[in-house]
Amino acid sequence: MIKQRLDNLLNKCSSFSEEDRRLVEDAFEYTLKSTGTAKRENGEPLVFHAIAVAEILTGDLKMMAPSVIATFLHETKKELRPEGKFSDDIMNMANDLDKISTIDIKTTELQAENFRKLIVSLSSDPRVILIKLADRLEIMRSLTFFPQSKQLKKSNETLMLYAPLAHQLGLYRIKQEMEDTALKYIEPQAYREIVAKLKTTDKERSDFIGDFLKPIEIELKKTNIKYEIKSRTKSIYSIWRKMRKQHVPFEGVYDVFAIRIITDSTSESEKPECWKVYSIVTHIYTPNIKRLRDWISTPRPTGYESLHITVDTATGKTVEVQIRSGRMDEAAESGIAAHWRYKGVRQIENLQSWLDGVKKLLNSPSEEVNRPSLGELKQDEILVFTPTGDLRQLPAGSSVLDFAFDIHSNLGSRCVGARVNGKNSTIKEKLKTGDVVEIMTLKNQTPKADWLNYVVTSKAKAKIKQRIREEETKLAGLGREILERRLKNWKLSLSDEILAMLTKHFKFKVITDLYAAIGGEKIDLTSVKGLLTGETKTGDGDNVELPDKAEKKQSKTESADYLEIDEKLTNVAFKLAKCCNPIFGDEIFGFVTIKEGIKIHRISCPNAFNLIDKYGYRIIRAKWKQTKERQSFQATLKLTGYEEHGMIGHINDVIMKDTGISVRSLNVSNEKSVFEARLQVYLHDKKQLDMLIVHLQQIKGVERVVRIIK
Repeated sequence: MIKQRLDNLLNKCSSFSEEDRRLVEDAFEYTLKSTGTAKRENGEPLVFHAIAVAEILTGDLKMMAPSVIATFLHETKKELRPEGKFSDDIMNMANDLDKISTIDIKTTELQAENFRKLIVSLSSDPRVILIKLADRLEIMRSLTFFPQSKQLKKSNETLMLYAPLAHQLGLYRIKQEMEDTALKYIEPQAYREIVAKLKTTDKERSDFIGDFLKPIEIELKKTNIKYEIKSRTKSIYSIWRKMRKQHVPFEGVYDVFAIRIITDSTSESEKPECWKVYSIVTHIYTPNIKRLRDWISTPRPTGYESLHITVDTATGKTVEVQIRSGRMDEAAESGIAAHWRYKGVRQIENLQSWLDGVKKLLNSPSEEVNRPSLGELKQDEILVFTPTGDLRQLPAGSSVLDFAFDIHSNLGSRCVGARVNGKNSTIKEKLKTGDVVEIMTLKNQTPKADWLNYVVTSKAKAKIKQRIREEETKLAGLGREILERRLKNWKLSLSDEILAMLTKHFKFKVITDLYAAIGGEKIDLTSVKGLLTGETKTGDGDNVELPDKAEKKQSKTESADYLEIDEKLTNVAFKLAKCCNPIFGDEIFGFVTIKEGIKIHRISCPNAFNLIDKYGYRIIRAKWKQTKERQSFQATLKLTGYEEHGMIGHINDVIMKDTGISVRSLNVSNEKSVFEARLQVYLHDKKQLDMLIVHLQQIKGVERVVRIIK
């Protein structure tokens, strides 16, 4: 039975060469081997689906052997497809069909246009679209064997995705069959009622058309105009849509059928002759002037040209008459100004250009045409999936960050990376059409200025700038508060003169930048005190000494002002503060406690500001004393990023390269592929710690490494 079906297919392909027939048979054998004894919903062998699709391709679409071969290979498991046996064009078509088959189509009107674009963009060869349309048409013809849930899903997909594509290609018969079949399952009662009404009125309608045309033909024969008359009945789906849109019964749909009068005119005489036909029709029947559509004098922006008039007969019936020349009719039917355009179906310029190439392909039996490829088209957008199957449209060159901000600004602001097609990626990775992207976030993540280098969308740029401004505003508020408290401690008050001097000295344009720098700990407040108390000179033309230079000059004379701390920590009664764990090389100060002697803190200790502000008289300047003996200090690091295979091993490898560093503990936690590690190490000095941080930041997947308090 299977062999008979294949033979029937090949017998209809008389234009195939012997070599083509042999290749078709070979491809079919791979399909048969792959599908085995699998059955369809109706109990037939699964391979019958592939044969039926091939029959549509060769019969309805007049496609040649390469398309049939690609159809069979698409139904073959990838591991069973032969290497080198078929041409690259054929294998590429099969691979493109595989990509399209993996799309999880969302049945919403909002997504439909994007999904149509995606299918086109995933097809490197125009024939792929035609094969996919044939495949869907065969499914719709077999839909009665599917369970109801699949019937509804396939029908909705067809209405929103495949029927519009068929319409864009000028495949009106296929489009009409798809729509009518889909309606049969989505609105079965309405479908049956319209079919019954059409059947009962068929003879009446035929007689009416004959009577309607008689007087028109008599008058046309009196002129020298050559013409052709066509009549068409509106599709079941189109009738249903009009009934629903206009809230009218079947009898209220005026254009259940329409008459088209096509003149055989030269380019010089076509417009006058069309208007001549118009005058004949409107002389015999009463026109509805409100429904006159003159797209001959003023063609539609799409180029469509035709006269549409609606007339009433003596019996009260309404008929739509379309009048156009042969050239106008050919243009409208060929797709240059196709019917779908003035019905409002959306399209984009490069998509239409590509689809026009498919149209040319249909008119070339040999398929030997210059097929347009996506590489030749201007690629100005990409289509990317969320993990739930929603489709987002972005400009070409968009990154993971662009995608995150496109979904939601909060998601973008907290983005630390993504999983793209199941693989971990950084925030700056560029995306391509068809990618499935899952954004990874951390609560404490905030936008950075360099993020602006990784985004192309205006939304992402605006949101990043907004969040940076918000952060600067917070820092400015904190900086003002810190400065006011310090000035109060120094017995000074905040004045415009002081602010102007500090802003000029630190080379800021506005005062808020000064505040933000203080809030972000970018300005050493001891240098501010020096400026304000006269320890450094200020004023135009004076040579102002910055604090770091002043300290270098005073280091020899003021060494007695410092408490010297050696690595042994034995020369005085002091301890290293546990709140900040200072290590050799850190900038430090001493704080005289009541019971525990002197405690050594880092300048950047979170308690430093409070201690200096409230107990300034108990603060002792301190520095490390250089000695030959080396002592070990403990430091804690926090690593964040996205999970990579073997991450712990990579961290250990980096640490082992830095001699003298030993690991006390390493704790790693994961949440949605985002990792956070807490690393405690023993090392000799800050220089060694800084080098370790640099090396850890170079590990793939690590986004941030910071020193923290344990």
